Amino acid sequence: MTRLLLKNLSKQYPAVKANDRVSLRVEPGQIHAVLGENGAGKSTLMKMIYGAVRPDEGEIHWNGRQVEIESPAQARHLGISMVYQHFSLFDTLNAPQNVWLGLDKTSTLEDVTRQIERIAKDYGLEVDLERPVHTMSVGERQRVEIVRALLAKPKLLILDEPTSVLTPQAVERLFVTLRKLSAEGCSILYISHKLDEIRALCHHCTVLRGGRVTGEVDPTTQSNAELSRLMIGAEPPRVRHDKAVAGQTVLSVANLTVPQVDDFGTSLADVSFEVRAGEIVGIAGVSGNGQRELMATLSGEDLRAPFGSLRLFGQDISRQSPRRRRHLGLCYVPEERLGRGAVPPLSLAENTLLTRTSTVGRSGWIRTVEVTALAKSLIGRFNVRAGGPGAAATSLSGGNLQKFLVGREIDAKPKMLVVSQPTWGVDVGAAAQIRQELLQLRDEGAAVLVVSEELDELFEIADRLIVMAQGRMSPSIQAAEASVEMIGEWMSGLWQGAKEAKEISHVEA
Repeated sequence: MTRLLLKNLSKQYPAVKANDRVSLRVEPGQIHAVLGENGAGKSTLMKMIYGAVRPDEGEIHWNGRQVEIESPAQARHLGISMVYQHFSLFDTLNAPQNVWLGLDKTSTLEDVTRQIERIAKDYGLEVDLERPVHTMSVGERQRVEIVRALLAKPKLLILDEPTSVLTPQAVERLFVTLRKLSAEGCSILYISHKLDEIRALCHHCTVLRGGRVTGEVDPTTQSNAELSRLMIGAEPPRVRHDKAVAGQTVLSVANLTVPQVDDFGTSLADVSFEVRAGEIVGIAGVSGNGQRELMATLSGEDLRAPFGSLRLFGQDISRQSPRRRRHLGLCYVPEERLGRGAVPPLSLAENTLLTRTSTVGRSGWIRTVEVTALAKSLIGRFNVRAGGPGAAATSLSGGNLQKFLVGREIDAKPKMLVVSQPTWGVDVGAAAQIRQELLQLRDEGAAVLVVSEELDELFEIADRLIVMAQGRMSPSIQAAEASVEMIGEWMSGLWQGAKEAKEISHVEA
């Protein structure tokens, strides 16, 4: 019996028709990919299945019976669980408390804690049970969401970009988990822009473009280029990475030591590196190893850096405010889009004011015409699918909001750009565009520091690589001289041994 059957589902929003008569079939135990570019309607479709959004028309059939799913609670009762791309966790609570809140109170918090420990162990999903969510990295929060979904023993598990901030090792562990669930009869709806993942994991693939189904294929028989053509109508543009011509030192970090803010953070220990004009330096590492703390220190959110440990063009900025750093040419894109990079209910035009204050006059009056024009320019330049400058940030798909936020900072023509997870949740075409824009910024003489958990991305755009582990920094290495295996070892803190092994292999060769 078919597990889930959608017949002609449609959803109209004021500015766009998100889904237009979408039909889809999912069988028991099937891992079914839903593929499409940013704004194609994937997330809206999943929310209708989960009861978070009501369809305007169409039918949903569950195990052969037509149903109207009016709420996520009803969906969970049927056996449907969902992990959102943007997480739904309470920041001040820890993992067990977050999970327990969503359950009926027949189980105690202690019971739920034991269940989480068992599931995390069984499926290889490491979760620190005591840490409040606000102290976790994005990758750690994602693991909490996945464990929460698995706790319900779902018959259908919906995953929206589940690997967007996971390391290759964590992705492999997740795939083992998903294959095990599939073998046990659980159906999985899998949204991802990573074509290699879909080809390696999924049994079937439905392609959406502009809210409509444009094809259904067996992904195991398709190449990346063929899937890309189905999704965006063409192969993604190749990223052109010319050899860097590095100039003067722009950012210098010397012996940066910052104690953890609380018991659940990571202390920065004797961190030293530099970024020069005309180069991209990539920082790799498993989430939760100090990247979050480093970004807070570089952006000026955390002003506890020792005097002299941070210099921008030779000027000590260790205790300078974010505004002062921006005035000196340092721009920053945080990993969290909603709530950090953008205020969700504010329009795109209003969100430009968070960092682009040139549209505010000396008297404090906002020049609204200029603000609107700036937002419109960013939407056009970075191909952001939105209902115009007045569209609320929360109304955009994750990938489109990411393009807008990265574009907002690149357009400011920074001398030093610090960006965390630049292509989180964006489709292959948009990822190529963002990466090419970063390289173009580098070629224009800017210094760029990229923190990413996608090694493929770092190898594609970085000139030099550094690995972060347990709050410490590895030596830097030219990207052309590194390998995925070496960086993987360094991510465990083994850079000295890895470096020696590399030198020996060169001698033997």
